[in-house]
Amino acid sequence: MARKGSDEAEFFTEYGEANRYEVGEVVGKGSYGVVAAAVDTHTGERVAIKKINDVFEHVSDATRILREIKLLRLLRHPDIVEIKHIILPPSRREFRDIYIIFELMESDLHQVIKANDDLTPEHHQFFFYQLLRGMKYIHAANVFHRDLKPRNILANADCKLKICDFGLARVSFNDTPSAIFWTDYVATRWYRAPELCGSFFSKYTPAIDIWSIGCIFAEMLSGRPLFPGKNVVHQLDLMTDLLGTPSAESLSRIRNEKARRYLGNMRKKHPVPFSQKFPGVDPMALDLLERLLAFDPKDRPTAAEALADPYFTGLANSDREPTTQPISKLEFEFERRKLARDDVRELIYREILEYHPQMLHEYHHGGDQANFVYPSGVDRFKRQFVHLEEGVTKGEKTSPQLRQHASLPRERIIGIGDELGRPNADYCIKLHVGEEPGHTSVTDGLSKPLLNARNFLKSESISASQCVVIKEKREKDVSAVTSNIF
Repeated sequence: MARKGSDEAEFFTEYGEANRYEVGEVVGKGSYGVVAAAVDTHTGERVAIKKINDVFEHVSDATRILREIKLLRLLRHPDIVEIKHIILPPSRREFRDIYIIFELMESDLHQVIKANDDLTPEHHQFFFYQLLRGMKYIHAANVFHRDLKPRNILANADCKLKICDFGLARVSFNDTPSAIFWTDYVATRWYRAPELCGSFFSKYTPAIDIWSIGCIFAEMLSGRPLFPGKNVVHQLDLMTDLLGTPSAESLSRIRNEKARRYLGNMRKKHPVPFSQKFPGVDPMALDLLERLLAFDPKDRPTAAEALADPYFTGLANSDREPTTQPISKLEFEFERRKLARDDVRELIYREILEYHPQMLHEYHHGGDQANFVYPSGVDRFKRQFVHLEEGVTKGEKTSPQLRQHASLPRERIIGIGDELGRPNADYCIKLHVGEEPGHTSVTDGLSKPLLNARNFLKSESISASQCVVIKEKREKDVSAVTSNIF
């Protein structure tokens, strides 16, 4: 736990950011650095402050961080995690660490599924709706996420979900050669579309994300991963065990000769009815799921088409489903050239200035100020985080969800139900976040027998209502969860 009093008062310097945040404790730690929970004293909002260590040690990692910071600035949507602020570094061309302040979420969908073995059909529908609504916006910007999985979907106990981890995301431009565009694809295998398991098709589409959402929805329904392949071959075997062997037309379109030959020589498999795979599930939900999990990407619906499916009748509303313009090619001009370390540093610095309007104005209208040392909170951040990291080393309490790689916001903290306020709906659902299942059922809090997913929304607003309370943690010390699957 961080020291109180003067240390917290000195967390920022006088440069606008001074004394604004009251720092709590470490909620995430990994090879990138640490994340501390804090309270924004100006707004009363709980936030997370993330320090990324030695950003420029590897140019490839720094480029990934640049890409993600830029995308999270350009993609502003309630179903996407938001960067609130980035601390101004003390020097334009000598900084090594960056400090990012983003909204604090309590858990992720992996933990929610794990801790709630009796999620209701209304939960399933509302979670599914938010994921597709977020993807409709992301795909309208011509962005492919490419790494959707339950751990990359943040969750709060009020049933709100937010998509995060855009480190592998790419912006699609018509003139981008696909061979260059996808060479670094390394996303988690279990949620990877079949065309990414063997370079099946010459041009990838947003359908790769639609497949991943289908896998996530199936996991919500069953409580376990749908295709937990041990390797690429096993992954394809699991897919075809459920979906059947692909049609001759689909096989003819596969460009990878080895993959085409393997699938062509596979024994004939017949598809398993989804009603058999997911007994007792709403047939309309299964009809939509089957469309999302079409083996051939051309047969999958877009996010917008999926939202128009009868399954969402009464919940879908175009006023709650904003789109956006495609991202300008100029924003990602850096993708077209080989970047040196100093190039990436300058580009990240330019992104940081987006959160400092006055400094951005000076940057555009002033001369070369590379040697000017700006007033910055970084030095005191550094001292504070050293103290926090020492506390973790000594075994002080932290969140169980520890970050294992350098991508941006995905940390969670648990046990903050008191800050959520009183439920404002005429019923209440207890959703457990960041904990193991207990005896209290997720449906124990239902005071109305006829619950509809529409009640999760605040009238016509895009946000979910505060209809959920957090079950108190039974034990503060929870062992760290295992690292990512892949």
